[in-house]
Amino acid sequence: MPTAAPTLLRIDSSARRTSFSREIGDAVADAWRRAHPDGTYLRRDLALTPVPQIGEAWTELCDYVLAHQITEISRYKEAVRSQDQAAAWAIVEPLLTELVAADTVLIVAPMYNYSVPASLKAWIDQVAFPKMSLAGRRFVVAYARGGAYGPGTPRHSCDYQERYLRDFFAGHFAVPHEAMTFLGTELVNSRVDPALADRREAHETSRADALAAARMLGGAL
Repeated sequence: MPTAAPTLLRIDSSARRTSFSREIGDAVADAWRRAHPDGTYLRRDLALTPVPQIGEAWTELCDYVLAHQITEISRYKEAVRSQDQAAAWAIVEPLLTELVAADTVLIVAPMYNYSVPASLKAWIDQVAFPKMSLAGRRFVVAYARGGAYGPGTPRHSCDYQERYLRDFFAGHFAVPHEAMTFLGTELVNSRVDPALADRREAHETSRADALAAARMLGGAL
C-alpha cells in the first residue's frame, strides 16, 4: 500500500521578521520540503497572526472534557454547550486540526526572558486539553538565545525554554523525549552587546553548527 505523504506543521513565534530562530527554522523546513516534494507544509506565524489568550469559556471546555473523561481529540467539540463556548471552540478548532494533521511539529522560538515568547505560550494554552496524547509525532524546536544557557554554562539553571518545552511535550502531550530534537543558535547578543564582543566567534560557531544540523535533520525527517 502507498504511504501517505507526510505533513510538517511549522509554528513561528519570534517578534523579529528576520531572526536567528527563524533562520534555523527555515533550514529545517527547506530541507524537509526538498525531501518531501509531495508533503504538506503548514505554517502559522504567531507574531503576524497572534492567537488570543484563553478565556473562561475555554476553561469550561476543559472542565467538560476532563469530567467526561474524553481523551479522543475528535470528540472535544462535544464540550460546546453555550455561545461563549462555541466562540472559544472556533479559535481552538483550526489550531487543533493543524496540530493533529502533522507528523512533525516544528516550533521556532527565541528565548525571551529565560523562557518562550508569550505568543507561543498562548498557542500552547489553546491547544492543550486534559489527558490528550500526540504520541507518534516528532517535535523539533529551532531556537535562538541571547546568551549561553547550555549544560555546563553558568546560566544553565536559568533555561526555562528547553526545559519547559521538553517537560510539557512529554508530560502533557505524551511525546517521548527521543521524539524531540532541539537545535539552535547561542550568544546572539554578542552581535550587539559590547560586553559580549569576545563571544562573537563562539556565536558564529554555534550558528554554523546549528544550520548544518538543521539541514541534515530536515532532510531526514
